[in-house]
This record gives sequence, structure tokens and C-alpha cells, in this order.
Amino acid sequence: MEHLGILLAMAVVVGLSKGGLASAAALAVPFAALFMDPIEAAAILLPVFLVTDWVAVWLYRRSYSRRNLAILIPAMFLGTAIATGLTPLMSEPVLLCITGFIGPWFCARRWLARHVEAASEAGIVPGLFWGILTGITSFITHSGSPPAQAYLLPQRLPKLEFAGTIAIAFSIGNLAKLPGYWSLGVLQDLELIPTLLLALAGILGTILGRWITARLPDETYVRVIEGLLLVLSILLLGRAAMMIAAG
Repeated sequence: MEHLGILLAMAVVVGLSKGGLASAAALAVPFAALFMDPIEAAAILLPVFLVTDWVAVWLYRRSYSRRNLAILIPAMFLGTAIATGLTPLMSEPVLLCITGFIGPWFCARRWLARHVEAASEAGIVPGLFWGILTGITSFITHSGSPPAQAYLLPQRLPKLEFAGTIAIAFSIGNLAKLPGYWSLGVLQDLELIPTLLLALAGILGTILGRWITARLPDETYVRVIEGLLLVLSILLLGRAAMMIAAG
């Protein structure tokens, strides 16, 4: 497989994200796409996302917010269903812009606030709103992290509970995409040995991400997640701008 070294590094990045450094995974495909076709890169890394999802579920099986999952998961399924109908109607650059503006808006609101905001509750209405948006953006642009984090971060959950909630929600949400992936044929054309190597790299990255998350101070962890969210949002806006410029 060509560019195996780059793909192995990106598999580790995906694993780090699933292990607790949320948003990092969204950097993997755009970076790999600098060296290869983006559709090919996404297809090759797809098994890594699927495997690391469930490694993360096992690692965080005791650390998650039951209430948040009860709100987010049905909302994400609804968002996926809506996205299925929206895909032929909505421009991808428009949705990238909407998703991309979430990070700067959220970070500016947090970083420029004069007073530390009190932790918010896991409200049903905001949870449904952000969960549906997560399902839509995850299905169409594969970038569901910003809306999910915009809902969870203000709650100031313990870091392991936050990471576990994100990991479990996306592992279940991603299952809804499997029939579509299979029908597109991207799973059938993968090479066995390179795929196994990438999956192993992703698993090691997931374990490393969990180890790093457990050792970061809570405040530092939040800042890292907010920083990754901002970087991801800027990349999404840049991608939207390039698509618009290309016509």
C-alpha cells in the first residue's frame, strides 16, 4: 500500500481521538488527503474509525453520562435520518460553514467571558438540538464533533466522563452509517494486511489517548479539547472556502 507510513501515523491520531483527545480524528483524513485521493484516504481509514470506536467503548465502559447518552443517541439517529433526505438538497460547503463556525463561536464565548460560567445541566431541548446537528454533520461532512462538544463542554463533566460519553455516542451513531458504507463498496476493496496494521496502530493510539487523558489535569484537558475544536473548525471553514472557490 502506497503512503503506508503516513496512514499509520494518521491511524494513531484517530486512536488518540477515540481515546479521549476528541476532535483529533477529524484531522486525519484531511492530512492524508494532502498525499492521496481524499475518498481513498477516507475509505482506507474507515476500518480504523470503526475498530477504535469499540476499543474506546471498552476503555470507557465505566465512565460516561447516562443522561447525556439517553438524549444524544436518539437525536443523532434522527439527525442521520434527516441527513439522508437533506444530502441531495443541501450544499456541502454550506454545512461545512455552519459546522465550522461552532468552534470559534464557542471558544470565543468561553475564552472572552469575564466570569467563569456555572456548569450547565444536561437539558433535553439543547441536547436534542445539538444531537440532531451532530447526526447531520457527521453523516454529510464526517465532522460531528463540534456540535456534540458545544453541548457537552459547558456541563463541565469530569474529563473521563466527557471522553466516555463522546466515545460511546459516536460508536453507536457510526453504526447507522455501516449499511451506506457497505453499499458504496468501500469495505470490500480493502487490502487485508495493511488494514490490520492500520487497525493495530489505531488500537495502540486509543490506549495511548486514554492514558494521556487520565493524566492531564482537568483544566488542561478542557483547554486541549477546546484548542482541537478550534483547529478543526478552522480546517472545516478552509475546506468550505476551497470548495466554493472551485465552483
